[in-house]
Amino acid sequence: MTPTTAVRRLFVLLCGFEILPKTISTRNLGGRFILSEPVCAYLLDTDHGWVLLDGGMNPDNITDPVRRHACFGQYGMTPPVVRPMHDMAQQLAQIGIGLGDIGHVILSHLHYDHCGYLGQLTHARISVQRREYEQAFAADPGLAYIRSDYDLPDLDWDLRDGDWQAMPGLTLIDTRGHTQGHQSAVITLPQTGAVILPFDAGDLAENFVDEVLPGECCDDMAALAAIRRLKALQREHDATMLLFHDPVAIQQMRLAPEFYA
Repeated sequence: MTPTTAVRRLFVLLCGFEILPKTISTRNLGGRFILSEPVCAYLLDTDHGWVLLDGGMNPDNITDPVRRHACFGQYGMTPPVVRPMHDMAQQLAQIGIGLGDIGHVILSHLHYDHCGYLGQLTHARISVQRREYEQAFAADPGLAYIRSDYDLPDLDWDLRDGDWQAMPGLTLIDTRGHTQGHQSAVITLPQTGAVILPFDAGDLAENFVDEVLPGECCDDMAALAAIRRLKALQREHDATMLLFHDPVAIQQMRLAPEFYA
C-alpha cells in the first residue's frame, strides 16, 4: 500500500566540507584524526511547494579574508572547503529552480553549517525550535553560532515547540541534546518509504551503532536519548537513515540532481 505523503522527491545537496578533529563528532574518541566531513542540505519537492531542510554554509564567511579570520582563523579552526560545485544556487539550477522558488526553510538548529544561506532566503518562512532560537540569540550562544548568518532583518521566523508535522509525510521531532533546540526529520516518500534525517543528533554511523555522543552537547542524557529515539524510529519504520556529516556514507548517497522518490 502506498503511504499517504505530500512529499514527492528528496534531493541531497552537498554544500562543502568541514575539516574537523574527529572528537567534534565522537566524544573523546579519535583525537588523532582529522576528518573531512560533508555539509548537506535537503530539498523536498512537495505538494505544497519547495521546502529546504537546513541552509548550508555562508560562502562569504569562507571567501572573504576578513570574515574567514573572524569566523575560523582566530579560533585556530581550518576554514571549510567549498568549491563552485557546492554552490547551492548552482545545484538548484541543475534541478530547474532557484533560491526564490523555496517557500519554506526548516532548520535543524542554528549552527553556522546549517543556516548559512538565510540571507538569500528572506522571502521564505523559517521554521526552527523556539528553544534553539532563544539559545542562538542569547548573549553568548557558543562558538558554532555565527550571529550574522541568522540575525537578519525581515526574516519570517516560525517558532515551534517539540514534535510537529509540517505536512503529511514530513514530521519534525525534538532531538534536543546536541543543542537546546535541535530537531530531526522523518520523511515519507512514495517509493522509498520512510527516510530519517538525524542532522547533528549523530554525525557518523558510529554515533548510532555504538551510541557515541556528539563531541558537543548541551545535555548528555538528552543527546543519548535522541540517538536512541532515532534508532527506534528507524527500526519501527524500516527507514533509510541519511547521515549529515559522515564522509563514508555521503559517497553512497544519490546527490542532486539525482533524488530519492
